[in-house]
Amino acid sequence: MPKKPVKKSKRKAVLLGVGLDSDGHKRVTTGPNFAMVGGTEGTHEVMVEKAIKINEHLKRRGKSLGEVSGEEFDDIAHKVGLSRQEPGNPENS
Repeated sequence: MPKKPVKKSKRKAVLLGVGLDSDGHKRVTTGPNFAMVGGTEGTHEVMVEKAIKINEHLKRRGKSLGEVSGEEFDDIAHKVGLSRQEPGNPENS
């Protein structure tokens, strides 16, 4: 019996933002490849804005989130004002 060709599936990726500050309201915003939960009104708004800007950069490059390398994502994140958080670094607090 012939083998079925193996389909190459696209990597799926989503951005998940969690706002750790709170003002008593429950906030959840989802988009095509992101989910932002929690945070005060200001924090939540900033998280959603960054996710939207990341999507705009991806669209300009003609790629989905699952198609970019870690380095390429870091470049996009830097352009929208995000930086990599290193564990245990007091400057990131």
